[in-house]
Amino acid sequence: MERTTQVIGQSSAFLDALERASRAAALDRPVLVIGERGTGKELVAERLHRLSPRWDQPLVIMNCAALPETLIEAELFGHEAGAFTGATKARAGRFEEADGGTLFLDELGTLSMAAQDRLLRAVEYGEVTRIGSSRPINVDVRIVAATNEHLPHKVEQSEFRADLLDRLSFEVVTLPPLRARKTDILILADFFGRRMASEMGREEWPGFGPHATDALSEYAWPGNVRELRNVVERAVYRWEREGPIEQIEFDPFHSPWSPAAVKARTIEPAPAEEAEEDDPVAACEEGPSDFKSRVSRFERELLRKSLAENRFNQRATADALGLSYDQLRHALRRHDLLGAR
Repeated sequence: MERTTQVIGQSSAFLDALERASRAAALDRPVLVIGERGTGKELVAERLHRLSPRWDQPLVIMNCAALPETLIEAELFGHEAGAFTGATKARAGRFEEADGGTLFLDELGTLSMAAQDRLLRAVEYGEVTRIGSSRPINVDVRIVAATNEHLPHKVEQSEFRADLLDRLSFEVVTLPPLRARKTDILILADFFGRRMASEMGREEWPGFGPHATDALSEYAWPGNVRELRNVVERAVYRWEREGPIEQIEFDPFHSPWSPAAVKARTIEPAPAEEAEEDDPVAACEEGPSDFKSRVSRFERELLRKSLAENRFNQRATADALGLSYDQLRHALRRHDLLGAR
């Protein structure tokens, strides 16, 4: 599998995580890779495979969140012809495809409890049974799984099997977010910038000017390395002047003419005589008038705005509000905002 992105970094937190992954690679045991979106979990999974004795065997990747719940089991374990509507012929699952190699399960935390039950048996006994069949198939597969969720908390909430977590967590590699790798930001930016300039056929790489360098260094990077790559490549392709790049745009959707901005302008409230701008309690006068309802409305609006300001990254939102991740999730669940976009 060819890669266009390399594992780059020199911060101690990042190098420690890579070292832990490298040491675990030689052992034929499951590994969990934990990290926010865009931190490079799939690249670390590939590293685990390439440094293992299974390096010359298949590395099969499955994103557990990319399929509806009804198809995940068929994708993992395969099915026989006629096992369900649309199954016109037998098909091997990802476990069979990865036999002898490594199966990387991305977004593990999204698996249904039924799929977790079958996954546990496959990991524990090394056998899978296709849907519609009663004959188990022996497989030799090393599991590497990744998630951006706190699985022990999901176990406490009865959303993830404790025995499966115990089986998969022989080693846990937690990748630091980019905001904790300050020394790597400009190194990565330079790498992505040079590559983009070369891709566009530019003979020289002008680098970044002081303003751009400061902006890149000070940004919180909720989307981590993936977001950094997009921001840098966009800046390179848009820069048409001589000299170092100085203009950085973090939000490509920012525009006075975007639908949200236009809607906000056309529904501006009339100058309110009954509410002072700096009086948050007065601003909640609409709707229920009892104290608890007004506080609840204010809290929901605060959560909604903070999510939007942090581009719906829940960990960044929790940091901005001074909450733990679990506290934020509890508040979002209480106000029915877990799936807010």
